[in-house]
Amino acid sequence: MKLPRRKFLHLAAGAAALPSVSRVAWAQSYPSRPVRLIVGFPPGGVGDISSRLMGQWLSDRLGQPFVIENRPGAASNIATEAVAKAPPDGYTLLHVSTTNAINATLYDKLNFRRDIAPVAGIMRVPLVMVVNPSVPAKTVSEFIAYAQANPGRISMASAGNGSTAHVTGELFKMMTSVEMVHVPYRGSAPAVTDLLGGQVQVMFDPLSSSIEYIKAGKLRALAVTTLTRWETLPDIPTVGDFVPGFEASAWQGVAAPKNMPSEIVEKLNNEINTALADPKMTARLADVGGTVLRGSYVDFAKLVAEDIEKWAKVIRAANIKPE
Repeated sequence: MKLPRRKFLHLAAGAAALPSVSRVAWAQSYPSRPVRLIVGFPPGGVGDISSRLMGQWLSDRLGQPFVIENRPGAASNIATEAVAKAPPDGYTLLHVSTTNAINATLYDKLNFRRDIAPVAGIMRVPLVMVVNPSVPAKTVSEFIAYAQANPGRISMASAGNGSTAHVTGELFKMMTSVEMVHVPYRGSAPAVTDLLGGQVQVMFDPLSSSIEYIKAGKLRALAVTTLTRWETLPDIPTVGDFVPGFEASAWQGVAAPKNMPSEIVEKLNNEINTALADPKMTARLADVGGTVLRGSYVDFAKLVAEDIEKWAKVIRAANIKPE
């Protein structure tokens, strides 16, 4: 049945005027039916795995299925738009990542900042600056010197225009004044394949997809991109050790349509943070290259806003366009 606009607005106004005690009771009974957690990437990737781990935890804790729904395409924009248009009742959630923060500037007319609200972080994933062993550089300083002596002769691979690997590489170029030719691929796997084969020389790759090649000596890790060293590779320095102020990493979390009741946001945030304090969850996330990203939804919103601003400057300075 389609309600007349006046009747619909009247009902909406009445719902908004519900006393706070009713909203608290509503949040206490949430969820009373299955919840969809939409992921903008195919099954099997890091984002899909972390979403399924968190979805299972929430299902066990809250007594209703949290169903993972993969909607890949358009660099996660299809999934984001679907959640932005969903009712803000807590039954449609979004797996959100650094990609969304990049897309806020990379694409025109997106609803990410306007219609999506961060709920909680899940994990942070470092990138690692890796080179083909044929590159005569053992440190970031040596790489910078080599690149400056060979302007435009070094190819930098990425998972595609506007990917986290791409903007991280562009940030490095901006902060070191080196010239490198960007070579975009359709995903990280083919980029790493060509890096192994020597068709390209350097890449800022998520640690999870390159660590086995690093351990096997097939790729040389020069530095991690986070502020501090990574416990998985404790002997590898940070880029910031050589380029003061440099930091880049990928993060993942959960978001929802804007205007979702704060009581439900807080309930989900509390449950997710409880999961992130569990040693088994910490270990499972470490298996896919991540470390837990705990904090309030205000903390997570601040991180998202800062990354939107940070990557906007890089995208505009490098004139990056979507493929």
